[in-house]
Amino acid sequence: MSGGAEESKGARGAKGPEELRRHIEQTRSGAGDNAADLAGKADVKGRALTRAADLKDKAGAMTVQLRSSVGQAGHAVQDRAAQAGHAVQDRATEAGHAVQDRATEAKHAVQDRATRTGHTVQDRAARAGHAVEGRVPRPVRTVVQAGLRHPKPVLVAGAAVGAVVATGVLRRRHHGHR
Repeated sequence: MSGGAEESKGARGAKGPEELRRHIEQTRSGAGDNAADLAGKADVKGRALTRAADLKDKAGAMTVQLRSSVGQAGHAVQDRAAQAGHAVQDRATEAGHAVQDRATEAKHAVQDRATRTGHTVQDRAARAGHAVEGRVPRPVRTVVQAGLRHPKPVLVAGAAVGAVVATGVLRRRHHGHR
């Protein structure tokens, strides 16, 4: 009886057949939603599969994100290594230039010293030549000056004298060995 009393009470609450139909439709819709919710909660396997699919999607997204992060980190490390390599190369170039500059300076210093020493030796030789020139008899001095003006005949004469001396030495050895 209580069900009938409620029905009559519900029927009395509605002001007409249209409103009653609407009220019934709302109740059916709510009951259908509640039944679907209860069926979804009762389907443990379905919920587990849905949860696994969600977790798989999240894991895939995290994998993509990690790969991207690793790639970016690799590029950053590569860029830093390239920068460090360029810095080392620049420092080595600067050091090479500094060494080259010092070597050039040392070369110039040695050349300057050699030139000064050469001039000193030349000056001393000229002074010694002048000192000796004053002591050499005039006929010898004239011959030496002519030899300096015309060196080829002096060289030929020297070669001839050398040949004569060599011949004499060879004869002595030949006669001494017999």
